[in-house]
Amino acid sequence: MTRGYISIGSNINKDEHIPASLRALEQTFGELTVSSIYESEPVGFTGDVFYNLVVGFDSDLEVKAVAKQLRQIELDNGRTRDSRKFAARTLDLDLILYGDLIVNDGRLQIPRDEIEHYAFVLEPLAEIAPSLQHPVSHISYAELWEQFDRSDLRQKRVTPSWASTK
Repeated sequence: MTRGYISIGSNINKDEHIPASLRALEQTFGELTVSSIYESEPVGFTGDVFYNLVVGFDSDLEVKAVAKQLRQIELDNGRTRDSRKFAARTLDLDLILYGDLIVNDGRLQIPRDEIEHYAFVLEPLAEIAPSLQHPVSHISYAELWEQFDRSDLRQKRVTPSWASTK
């Protein structure tokens, strides 16, 4: 079994799409380790705030099969194939880590650069996998979060009504 981590984000009908994605991920991969939910400002464009979180899961699937499953869950939740990187979205599922795998193959990049560049990825990852080490830098996610520049941090933990029943 390989331990993987998925960054989840939504700013269009997020109270519908985030819970739907969690149900779909649980049906696909089984038990999930789920971080807190963070509300954050959009990066690279103006729009509604996002909900972001990270989930951990275990799978025997090849990495490309996992990525394909995530893409299908996005499409099932109204994501279109022509989505731009910096734009509003119903659902964004990014495989950010998959074991110690290092891949840079077209659209599939693991570990994702976003881990070290965006608080909305690093903080929830450090929350659920603090001692896990980045496969390239070999620095723990807790340490990376501790070193992260928070001078312009625009996110906070939130508990949507649907999350309080989990």
